[in-house]
Amino acid sequence: MESICVYAASSEAVDASYRYAAQRLGELIAEHGHTLIYGGGCVGLMGTCARAVHARGGGRVVGVIPDKLVDLELAYHDADELVVTTSMSERKRIMAERADAFIALPGGFGTLEEVMEILVLKQLWYHEKPCVFLNVNGIYDHLFHLFDTMIKEHFIKESHKEFYHVCVTAEEAYAYLETYVPGPVHGKWF
Repeated sequence: MESICVYAASSEAVDASYRYAAQRLGELIAEHGHTLIYGGGCVGLMGTCARAVHARGGGRVVGVIPDKLVDLELAYHDADELVVTTSMSERKRIMAERADAFIALPGGFGTLEEVMEILVLKQLWYHEKPCVFLNVNGIYDHLFHLFDTMIKEHFIKESHKEFYHVCVTAEEAYAYLETYVPGPVHGKWF
């Protein structure tokens, strides 16, 4: 594992506990000499994580950002590499291809959309990379409850809960990634 894709909020209005989780994750990426692959923003949890990688030293930051967000002056220009795309779909593709693992920090619609696509790609056998939800303050509890309801109603198989892992701290998430071994090829979802 060399590169970790982190999906995260762009909101500046979030509680300090969320910022701490993003900062700690960035520090761990740097301490292990890994590369952060992320949405390229300078704001919110995205910016916090990227700045923490640089502040700790030892890691790299690769931002992948659509041109429209660059135009809004939201890009982290101190990134070691800043990839500017013409669409969100191109951004997601590049991030997924360059990552060895995925972590969803707390976030909004964009974060959910990105991590859901990664889970779908895993379901369709496009990758076997680890996917982690960093469930700070139980932010994703209702989402997991929705997953359970979808399992109960036979929209998702129980075994597909193995597509992701849930952690509460950045340390737990990193420990999971370091010990991750892809499971046996899963069966059909239909």
